[in-house]
Amino acid sequence: MRQVTASGQTVKDAVQSALKQLNTTEDQVNVEIIDEGKKGFLGLFGSKRAIVKVSISENPIQLAEDYLVDILTNFTEEKVSVERTVQGNTIYFELTGKNMAMVIGKRGQTLNAIQYLVQIMLNRKAKERHQVIVDAEGYRERRKQTLVQLAYRLADKATKINKHVSLEPMPSFERKIIHGALQDNQMIETYSDGADPHRHVVIKPLKK
Repeated sequence: MRQVTASGQTVKDAVQSALKQLNTTEDQVNVEIIDEGKKGFLGLFGSKRAIVKVSISENPIQLAEDYLVDILTNFTEEKVSVERTVQGNTIYFELTGKNMAMVIGKRGQTLNAIQYLVQIMLNRKAKERHQVIVDAEGYRERRKQTLVQLAYRLADKATKINKHVSLEPMPSFERKIIHGALQDNQMIETYSDGADPHRHVVIKPLKK
């Protein structure tokens, strides 16, 4: 963290001196007043300069992106480009490059693990909670469509055999896709069962 200690005739003057040294603006820093100073008699005798400590604020989203880049750098020798989009408290990171299949992993397990690590890191640094979505060349949308079709198929199966049908363990955001796809189906209900990382969706047929 870059920081400087500066002095001035007033606190404002001291802050401006520090900003000039850091080459930044006041909205990008934290200011700690060490001594408010004293004007003195007639502004001359007994005066004391104000002293402040000014440090550049850490941007938790940028730190999260840097962390993601570090993970990818250690994970693959190929260069991976990261494009960031912020929508409210949701941070999207879109990855592009060679060997994305390796980054995605089987059924997105590697991508999900990377996403989980980045979200944990971000929420440790940020003052408010964020959701992180890490995608690679549109995989999330393709996976969503696959899950929706899977939900429809297994809901039909549950009603035909009149028994509960359990899906494979999934992260919470994928379970939400299943629940959402079947929420208007009046013949079944869905719920999540088990503990992470084995928590899964169960489709339960309703009595006719």
